[in-house]
Amino acid sequence: MSLRDALRIPEHEITPEAVYRERRRFMAAMAAAPMMGLGGCVEADPPPPVDLRVTPAQAREGFSTREELTTWQDATTYNNFYEFGPRKEQPSEAARTLSADGWTVTVGGHCAKPGVVPLEELLAPHEQTERVYRLRCVEGWSMVIPWLGIPLADVLKRFEPTSRARYVAFTTLSAPRKMPGMAYRTLDWPYREGLRIDEAMHPLSFLATGLYGKPLPQQNGLPIRLVVPWKYGFKSIKSIVSIDFVEEMPFTSWNDLQPREYGFFSNVNPEVDHPRWTQKTERRISGTGSKLFANRIPTLMFNGYGEQVAGLYAGMDLEKWF
Repeated sequence: MSLRDALRIPEHEITPEAVYRERRRFMAAMAAAPMMGLGGCVEADPPPPVDLRVTPAQAREGFSTREELTTWQDATTYNNFYEFGPRKEQPSEAARTLSADGWTVTVGGHCAKPGVVPLEELLAPHEQTERVYRLRCVEGWSMVIPWLGIPLADVLKRFEPTSRARYVAFTTLSAPRKMPGMAYRTLDWPYREGLRIDEAMHPLSFLATGLYGKPLPQQNGLPIRLVVPWKYGFKSIKSIVSIDFVEEMPFTSWNDLQPREYGFFSNVNPEVDHPRWTQKTERRISGTGSKLFANRIPTLMFNGYGEQVAGLYAGMDLEKWF
């Protein structure tokens, strides 16, 4: 049996050999010219501060959507969580191996108050609220989910990031004995993601602890995950165990694997197609009929949150920095 058969990854998710070789050439060139690293590209740095006068009421109400919700059944059985397998149904079918008991998050890097923080302590000072956010996946499907959690900025500010903290890096739990999908080298484990500091501090960025008023199931990122609703879903990292304030653009898993297909920013942009499929429309998972043939709707710039976030990218070439 070939590795492709063993993984049973859909054909559209397999990296073509030409892309793979291009990636290797790209990485070799970067290694030969370290001063050209992405972290040193001025255009990718934050623009001048944007006037974001957002009240708590606006954050709770103004960022939500009244679109029809995806059902609990669909939201918890159609998932990308490669640590539990590459097929959409595998994460929900996996044995319940994760528990929130004793969960800690390690916070470090350029901040005044680093430390290893129990989950309860991380969440305790904040009132958890519900936000209904769209989630758009780069594969072309989308959901509307009521998330329960707290603004990411409320947590990050507690650790007092310094002026050198230009990015925030996140890491997922690495537990091969509990996560059977890690037996396959689909990605360079552990899963890692990152945001620019101004993106992380934006009122829309959310640390979710639940959905539909219930704690997060294992397949949705138990016990704490990121939700960045204007970006493609793979940026919303699950089962977070560490947060680091860093100066350079951090390593991120999908961007490292396929940089031509998964950019660091990964803002939802219908005008920038994935190299192998269009991003102009999406399949809204609604609970009726086949998920593969769900009704297609137009994809909105920044997933419909442009009014709130477009200023973050003033002056940037959004085709270059996709």
